[in-house]
Amino acid sequence: MSDISQTASGEQSRKGRGSFDLGRMLLEGRAFFALIAIIIIFSILSPVYFTTNNMLTMSSHVAIFGLLSLGMLLVILTGGIDLSVGSTLGLSGMVAGFLMQGVTLESAGVTLYFPVWAVVILTCALGAFVGAINGILIAWFRVPAFVATLGMLYVARGAALLMTNGLTYNNLGGSPELGNTGFDWLGFNRLFGIPVGVLIFAAVAIVLIFVLNRTPFGRWIYSTGGNSRAAELSGVPVKRVQVLVYVLSGVCAAIAGLVLSSQLTSAGPTAGNTYELTAIAGVVIGGAALTGGRGNVRGTLLGAFVIGFLSDGLVIIGVSSYWQTVFMGAVIVLAVLLNSIQYRGRKKSAKPASGSGSASPQSGTTGG
Repeated sequence: MSDISQTASGEQSRKGRGSFDLGRMLLEGRAFFALIAIIIIFSILSPVYFTTNNMLTMSSHVAIFGLLSLGMLLVILTGGIDLSVGSTLGLSGMVAGFLMQGVTLESAGVTLYFPVWAVVILTCALGAFVGAINGILIAWFRVPAFVATLGMLYVARGAALLMTNGLTYNNLGGSPELGNTGFDWLGFNRLFGIPVGVLIFAAVAIVLIFVLNRTPFGRWIYSTGGNSRAAELSGVPVKRVQVLVYVLSGVCAAIAGLVLSSQLTSAGPTAGNTYELTAIAGVVIGGAALTGGRGNVRGTLLGAFVIGFLSDGLVIIGVSSYWQTVFMGAVIVLAVLLNSIQYRGRKKSAKPASGSGSASPQSGTTGG
């Protein structure tokens, strides 16, 4: 009888392990399964949803949120947060519009018209500058990330409004005789049938995948978010890492601002309003932990597509904008809840090894 009971208990434990593995697979792959479900549901509700042209159009919209989410991922992996990305996007678009209109030097009596490549470089430099201010405040002056980036949110948005007293730069196409044409190439042109904005988004994602998985800087990012104190004692330049991730976040926001302004052929001071929340949502839906040290580019890409495809699908089937806000909020809350369930189990399993002092990014501890 004892042998029979042992056999039965063994089978039950194997079944239990099997069901747990299935549950874990569904939990860890929730962004992918959610994206598939969204595509299937909206394809049934609307015949135009699952068409090549509509998919490419929606992907162009996703590229804006996705670029912000990729920059936000780097910050969140270190245990920080960047609330200024939406305002940086808006300010970057305004600066690009200002440069495309020409810069008048009154003392010399001339107007300088910048080529598009120079506009792109200067705008990205602006994004890096904004990110550097955030990083220095947080890393060197120990200002809480929430407070520092919230302040920069208002500063950048105010600067964008002051540039034109709230007006919009229109007609960013340039003139051939002035040598500043081609700005619309970022938003409207296609290479191999794919929108340029989507290709830029993919290129940034590939670069970040390489950085996070194949470089010491990527390992430093995970170590800083996993346990910043242990990482610092291990020789990781934690402060430099914190500054650099905010700089990269600012550059990603600037690129998103360039692509959005190109798509709209105009630059407005209110562009990107509340986009920082969408960026955070994309990272969280992709499975990253807000406490830092856990997350990857693949999950963030899926999270951005979930946000974009769901939002556009609700528009296509005619759902009220008020209900769209409710749906998006519910999705974010559900994503945070699932993240809590997923990482709570890992923390429990990591407790016995906590005394080893390991700074591995897979550990259950997080830096302060």
